[in-house]
Amino acid sequence: MKYPIITIAREHGSGGRIIAETVSKKLDIPVYDKTIIDIAAQESGLSPEFIAEAEKRRSSTFLYNLYLSSTNVSIIDQVYLAQAHVIKKVAEEGPCIIVGRCGDYVLRNIKNLLRVFIYAPKQERMRRIVEDYKENIENPSAYVDKCDKQRSSYYNTFSDLRWGDYRNYHLMIDSSIGLDTAAEFISGAAEKWQWREEDTHADEN
Repeated sequence: MKYPIITIAREHGSGGRIIAETVSKKLDIPVYDKTIIDIAAQESGLSPEFIAEAEKRRSSTFLYNLYLSSTNVSIIDQVYLAQAHVIKKVAEEGPCIIVGRCGDYVLRNIKNLLRVFIYAPKQERMRRIVEDYKENIENPSAYVDKCDKQRSSYYNTFSDLRWGDYRNYHLMIDSSIGLDTAAEFISGAAEKWQWREEDTHADEN
């Protein structure tokens, strides 16, 4: 059975990564989350830690004075391009799940792309990062706001769309219905996907 490429954007603490892993097991297709950082690091020569930190910033000002590429391409742009290259490459290999990292925008020209956004009430997200993720955070409320702002800023910097805008996704799922239930919805949508036989590769431009 053919499945679409699935991209999952998510609010911090919504359980999006866990949902992605559950969908991966249900459909028996690979999921790429932080693996994208590792592959991009290998290909670009930048360290995984450097890329992970750059993801959190909207502009390159925090790094630009420390590291200027000989090509005069800012570091934040290098990080985006390196990860975009990895995302396109794994998508060409077959059905998979891409978590975050502007995946839906990078693959916007792919015909068979299922775009998902996971959200949840703030109190539920605060509870999850403390109880489930075991993150030692003094102010969970401020922390989830900060993480969401970083993700939104990164996405909005490199795309002409708005992060979290329902018009940019096929599915908007409130994970408070249950992570397994959310995964069932996504898996069901993928299984019933109306496959289009046209070229499914992303535009290289």
